[in-house]
Amino acid sequence: MDLSLKPSEGLGVLHLFCKYQSSVDSEEVKKTVSEALDKGLQVVVAVILGHKADLALMVLGGALWDLRDFQSSVDSAGLKVVDSYFSLTEVSEYAAGAPEEMKQARLHPKLPPENKTAWCFYPMSKRRDPEANWYTLPYEQRSAQMHEHGRSGRNFAGRVLQVVTGSTGVDDYEWGVTLFAERPDDLKEVVYTMRFDEASAIYADFGPFYTGMVSDIDTALGHLVNEGRPYY
Repeated sequence: MDLSLKPSEGLGVLHLFCKYQSSVDSEEVKKTVSEALDKGLQVVVAVILGHKADLALMVLGGALWDLRDFQSSVDSAGLKVVDSYFSLTEVSEYAAGAPEEMKQARLHPKLPPENKTAWCFYPMSKRRDPEANWYTLPYEQRSAQMHEHGRSGRNFAGRVLQVVTGSTGVDDYEWGVTLFAERPDDLKEVVYTMRFDEASAIYADFGPFYTGMVSDIDTALGHLVNEGRPYY
């Protein structure tokens, strides 16, 4: 069996949203993250706020079996995966004329960025309603709207890093959006501001939001355990 399945370009991106349980083997979780990093995978750890999850693990790598093995190891260590999202890094069809350096940054992002520990993930799709169908618009109109949307995002350059990955045909929505920011209000402001763009205001549907703080795995697990018991 060929275990080297990978995208023709770019990386696979797996988001795992986990609940901490008293049966979690913290040392095994740490070992799983360490071994993934040794394999050349990128792992972003985030402690999640709210009831939906306790911990998010964002894993990027070329070989999809490596991502699956990571998921299996997390499960074996006792973390309960309560939600997940799979996507692929990509260069948007509306960014064909972008500099090569920018294209490579989208296909092979280096994560997590320094000094941006406010973290958010959400999936989204473009609407296909009879009165607002993105996919029946002429390419020129879609391109103009996406360029407007891009200009709004670039106003946050240096404050917010946006990682937009494609998931059409591989998960429930069409894109996954992961945001890294210096402060939580930066996350709120960038999403609020960009929702006024026509591409978002008329044509975007959003899934659930997960928000938290980027951390190393030791610190994250330390905050989830209180004398061997979950905080909640």
